[in-house]
Amino acid sequence: MSAGGILSIAEVNALPLEQFDWLFGNVVEHCPEAARAVVSKRPFVNKEALKKSFDDYLENLDDTGKESVLLKHPDLAGKLAEVGKLTQESSNEQKSAGLDALTKEEKQTLNNYNYLYKEKFQFPFVICARRNKVATIFEGIENRLKNSRTEELNTGINEVKKICRIRIDDLVWSNA
Repeated sequence: MSAGGILSIAEVNALPLEQFDWLFGNVVEHCPEAARAVVSKRPFVNKEALKKSFDDYLENLDDTGKESVLLKHPDLAGKLAEVGKLTQESSNEQKSAGLDALTKEEKQTLNNYNYLYKEKFQFPFVICARRNKVATIFEGIENRLKNSRTEELNTGINEVKKICRIRIDDLVWSNA
């Protein structure tokens, strides 16, 4: 999909429920329930209103719900990437950050960071890979390991919002 999207907001508003669910069911990774909650907010006046509906859904989850959303995300350059089991969106995002071209040492370092992060917070490290490269991802995980669990729950959800917004951009034309 191009950065320009494939549908207008009018077309999004006219989609049958099943098609909306199918198209938007993974804008929040493995979370079709987000699409099911957001579809009831139609009609959207523009793409920003659609994005805000997903933001609101994520923001209004309780801590258990937020943790559930984060748990659905794969480890960066982890086992799922190694065996080709990432969603197409995650695969493209990790490639755009250069995570598919890590050296053996970088891969081991990232695996170590992923392990430490999951041990401390009990959910995977989530960062908007399309807005980062390998060096900033390493820096981000190292810095975020210093956070409290509550801070990381909120930071992780904010990263999910960024990912979601970019995925919506891939699906919906700009408002211009």
